[in-house]
Amino acid sequence: MKQRILIVEDDASLARILRDNLVADGFEVRAVADGDLAVAASAEMAPDLIVLDVMLPGRSGFELCGALRGRRQTPVIMLTARSDKRDKVRGLNAGADDYITKPFDLEELMARVRAVLRRAQPTVERLKLGRVTIDFRTLQARQDSEAVEFSHREFEVLRYLAERPNKVVSRNELLREIWGYVEIPNTRSVDHAIVRLRRKIEPDAHHPRYIHTVHGDGYCLTLEGEHRND
Repeated sequence: MKQRILIVEDDASLARILRDNLVADGFEVRAVADGDLAVAASAEMAPDLIVLDVMLPGRSGFELCGALRGRRQTPVIMLTARSDKRDKVRGLNAGADDYITKPFDLEELMARVRAVLRRAQPTVERLKLGRVTIDFRTLQARQDSEAVEFSHREFEVLRYLAERPNKVVSRNELLREIWGYVEIPNTRSVDHAIVRLRRKIEPDAHHPRYIHTVHGDGYCLTLEGEHRND
């Protein structure tokens, strides 16, 4: 069965380009131009992914994101002409799984679509690390009976590592598969995400039991909580 993608974009020429390329890549695609049509189309077709423009007539993409994700937690890639960091943070906080600024490279967008769809189909549904339990289906985490707040990106990084237990995953691989980069930038985004995760799941973030640094290579998740010199 083909994976279904809903495009919500009021620029007719851009919507047509996106639709034609996604159809050529083997997806079933529907394109709509405003929020009301998007909500109706999402309920009808139950898409596997939504490509959502921020600047729409009526309700903005920021307002629509939560309603479109729904209980199925459908992944969303936001498109916008805004490059302000605050808008990106607002989009991610609204529930977007990725965020790409116009004008964008079509090949990069297609790579991000594939990466987000891969992440939305986990082979690990639940993970227990000491006192912390992570449910990747509901995107919820708890330490004993207390909720632990994870960002979408933190869930994605931890899930990617959990699907490859005891294996070294490079920073570049994480930047390609989780952040969606085609060309790898000089950034410490991965390292910062790992620091945040350790604070939330490790008994002692300075002496990790679960997420280990493999110097010069990347990171490795050890499910049994093995001590190493990190």
